[in-house]
Amino acid sequence: MADSAFDLAGRRALVTGSTRGIGAAIAAGLARAGATVVLHGRDPARTDQAREQLAAEVPGADVRSCAFDVADHAAVVEQARRLEGELGGIDVLVNNAGIQFRSPLTEFPLDAWNQVLSVNLTSCFVLAQQLAHGMLDRGHGKIINVCSLQTQLVRASTSAYAAAKSGLGSLTRTMCAEWAAGGIQANGLAPGYIGTDLNATLVADEEFSAWVLGRTPARRWGVPADLAGPAVWLASSASDFVNGQVIYVDGGITAVL
Repeated sequence: MADSAFDLAGRRALVTGSTRGIGAAIAAGLARAGATVVLHGRDPARTDQAREQLAAEVPGADVRSCAFDVADHAAVVEQARRLEGELGGIDVLVNNAGIQFRSPLTEFPLDAWNQVLSVNLTSCFVLAQQLAHGMLDRGHGKIINVCSLQTQLVRASTSAYAAAKSGLGSLTRTMCAEWAAGGIQANGLAPGYIGTDLNATLVADEEFSAWVLGRTPARRWGVPADLAGPAVWLASSASDFVNGQVIYVDGGITAVL
């Protein structure tokens, strides 16, 4: 791997929401490619447990952990500055933490709307803004914003989530417009239907699962590991001329009618 454009040795990566699911799979992929990886979650004990598990899965990997609520934007700023100081900078930021809330538009609670946008969109802006200063000073950096099918397509009852993810796609392009000349590549990864612990009930729902399989050209649910390879690519020098793009990892859903 040492001579590969995909080698991440020497790079320091922070992956938010990485104690399980897609975030954990991306973190594992980055660690296997040689990066120093900082896992993140809200619960310190759970985050430490995830760190121990990943360190055992990838022998020799440098795995750290930090715990804070991405909806607490003051804490985001504090932790970003702390990590910059302790690690000497973050080279790769993966904004993955997110939440969902479902309700008809006519009944959508304003506090739930604000919470979804705070976690899924505003926190990505705040964390990227803080870490971009160091990236620009060093002349290089990678920002990977985990978007969604709902960056482009929508479903009923998920208005706040769709608005946040659509906004995240536009924010990604704005990061490119403002920071590309300073050596930062900002791109989005948009998962399709991925079988994670959080949507296990959907996977188990025969009617819904049949709809997913029929709508997905690959004829299967995705798995978290499907995001690891694209994330390594976007974090590596192999993607240095890729900027402002949203890469759909969806088994082909967005490519067909």
